[in-house]
Amino acid sequence: MTPIAREVCYACYRPKTSCVCQQITPLHTRTKFVILMHPKEYRKTKNTTGHLTHKSLPNSALYVGIDFTKHPKINALLHDKTNECFLLYPKENSIKLNHEKIHSQKNIVIFIIDSTWACSRKILRENSFFEEMKTISFEHNLRSAFHIKTQPNEFCLSTIESTLCLLELLNQQKLEVLEEDQLKEFLSPFNAMVDYQLMCARNNKIRYKEPS
Repeated sequence: MTPIAREVCYACYRPKTSCVCQQITPLHTRTKFVILMHPKEYRKTKNTTGHLTHKSLPNSALYVGIDFTKHPKINALLHDKTNECFLLYPKENSIKLNHEKIHSQKNIVIFIIDSTWACSRKILRENSFFEEMKTISFEHNLRSAFHIKTQPNEFCLSTIESTLCLLELLNQQKLEVLEEDQLKEFLSPFNAMVDYQLMCARNNKIRYKEPS
């Protein structure tokens, strides 16, 4: 018997039964965010936070792929002399936003790679424009609330959690003018997604628990 396909919300890319769109409060930023999503991450539609980040930031774009060197919209951003582009990535020589400020009179564009660490390294290798791009990062002692996904180490954050940390630091540097309440709501769709998955896990555990 062929299983009945569940209806999907094409905004958050989750089944409509677990749609989190009502939890999204659009956050309007001065900064342009460009999310580069690895195809493997794109297929994880139930758990990826790249889509949620994109939907939460009207001034953002999301592109799926590995090699973006010939991507017309990305090249337009890179070659626009009114822009200054940065890559969010924890390189050793990156600008640590906790301690250093971004000094720019141009429009700030921040590239975020949404993938596993192994896949992100491949995206870095395939796109030579990252070699000349300034890299930014931040130091933190947070633990990810992404309890339904195993992180490579205890300090790794999801894409949407990393973006919130970035927004808070840009706000401190006066590069953004965002209200505290707006920032507090940013993770609402993420928290709703995690809560739903944990509930499903608990229900499945109860359902399949062997009788004593």
